[in-house]
Amino acid sequence: MTLSTLDGQVHPAPLETIDGQPILELKGLEKKYVGTHALKPVDLTFNSGEIHAIVGENGAGKSTLIKLLTGVISRTAGEVFWDGRPVALATPNEAIALGINAVHQEVVLCRHLTVAANMFLGEENTRFGLLQGRAMVQRAQRILDDLGFDLPADVVLGDLTIGQQQLIAAARATIRGTRFLIFDEPTAYLTRKETEQLFALIRRLEAEGVTIVYISHRLEEVFELATRVSVLRDGTLVGTRTIGETDEAELVRMMINRSIEQIYHKNHFEPGAAIVEARNLSGKGFEDVSLSVRAGQIVGLYGLIGAGRSEFVMTLYGREKKTAGTVLWNGAPVEIASERDAMRLGMALAPESRRDQGLCLNLAVGTNLNLPIYKRISRHLLISGSQEADHADRQIAGLRIKTAGRQALASSLSGGNQQKIVIGKWLNHGARLFIFDEPTVGVDVGTKAEIYRLFSTLLAGGAGIILISSYLPEVYELADTLHVFRRGRLVASHRHGEGNHEDILTKAIGA
Repeated sequence: MTLSTLDGQVHPAPLETIDGQPILELKGLEKKYVGTHALKPVDLTFNSGEIHAIVGENGAGKSTLIKLLTGVISRTAGEVFWDGRPVALATPNEAIALGINAVHQEVVLCRHLTVAANMFLGEENTRFGLLQGRAMVQRAQRILDDLGFDLPADVVLGDLTIGQQQLIAAARATIRGTRFLIFDEPTAYLTRKETEQLFALIRRLEAEGVTIVYISHRLEEVFELATRVSVLRDGTLVGTRTIGETDEAELVRMMINRSIEQIYHKNHFEPGAAIVEARNLSGKGFEDVSLSVRAGQIVGLYGLIGAGRSEFVMTLYGREKKTAGTVLWNGAPVEIASERDAMRLGMALAPESRRDQGLCLNLAVGTNLNLPIYKRISRHLLISGSQEADHADRQIAGLRIKTAGRQALASSLSGGNQQKIVIGKWLNHGARLFIFDEPTVGVDVGTKAEIYRLFSTLLAGGAGIILISSYLPEVYELADTLHVFRRGRLVASHRHGEGNHEDILTKAIGA
């Protein structure tokens, strides 16, 4: 690479390995825990200067592999070779010294510090023992500008969006002498523009000889970026393919032993009466939106980030105040001044950021599942322990939530299983209108299929669903009616199967 490194100078990284030759080789790499075989013996080679994708369901072994390669956990068996030499990878410091770094799905930087301080965390500029804050900001800004990231270096990291924080984490990784960089679900919270910036960085790193390991549930990104792709299932390496020799259907079969047609399977129901209707509704970030949701129906909302979709449902749900228009519930006008009003009517919201808005990560799985119904299962301020356990266990079993038990912390579960908790708590509540805002962000194709099957169960019970998704194939295949938002307005509507992806995207962009 030729980016500014931590000493403030510009010089190429020591990429001694010839492009296309092995830089990291795994031979029989294995990890066992008590009662769990997290990663079965894996033989895998990563070549210098390639983008190598790793795909698989939640629990397939991807996270275990990342932790082994970055020295977070130690292997049970097997060998690792770096540039042809055996290495221990026993600690994160050893991995970093070799040039192995990772950008994780959940940003693990310090939100209370500035962008510049985070970029040089642990290796700050000092002079006579004093921190050179201004110099660090200037260096960080030069690096961000060079990367094409339109981000300020002097602001507090926590003031940026999650997607912007992800780009800062990527920038930090590139200036640490990186030769082998792992991206774990890097676009889960990025806008389209931010994704383009990240992809440009990844291609630049590839051209400069850095090996990229790209882990994603979004197979279209794998085909856009990667040279090779390896598939993990149940801790086993199923196989490795060059991108030109495979397709999405084969990768799905390798991952979950099901065809791609089964993923978007949807039962169609005869729509019933309107549950909710918005007439000329306006609020913060949108105006003059009219639509309805009927029993047994999925209504999809599509548009670019900031188009007004989420703002509309936040107002419908009472989290934001309307400025004009009327809402009807079961045909009668209602005033929804708060989330409590919405819940009382029978609305449920599974928000976009499940970690920040949908869960209490430091509480148990069972507690999260029962949050909306504690008043119902309590008497004289005493909670019924048996009802609490029964309700939680029913959702854990019904949704197939992978957890050690209802007492396990929600923070200990994978992203897909955390999403199931968010859904499960509203099933306990017994809502009639379910609002799902980006419900499959960061979850694997198998969990997606389970969530889609759950949608059918809700519809069969007479519920209606509002589905917000930035992933066009998802909302196109599942929605009975698809509404397109642009700049705060509803600009197009399609019935299921009408129009095509290009037409819908054109409407959303305004091209």
